Amino acid sequence: MHAQVCQVFTSPKRLEILDGLRNGECSVGALVKKLRVSQANLSQHLTILREKGVVETRRDGTTIYYSLANPRIIKAFDIIREMLLEKLTNQGKTAKDILSTRKTG
Repeated sequence: MHAQVCQVFTSPKRLEILDGLRNGECSVGALVKKLRVSQANLSQHLTILREKGVVETRRDGTTIYYSLANPRIIKAFDIIREMLLEKLTNQGKTAKDILSTRKTG
């Protein structure tokens, strides 16, 4: 089950969708505009997110709204992002250290 939910994080577009839902529910139309993606592509990703239990839907007339099924998913999202930023920062320092060593050595 854990692995299935983590599959959500394998698509950059799904990560953008999760980030787009960070501040609350959003209609499909609003997500299309916010993410600059086709409705067909967005719908495919939202279907996967819904099947994995990451997002929920609410219908109001003809408009479908999506929201995070559990707001803690954003905490996981943010922790992973912070870890990656730290890694990039450390790699940048390592690259700078190597370059400065080559110049002085």
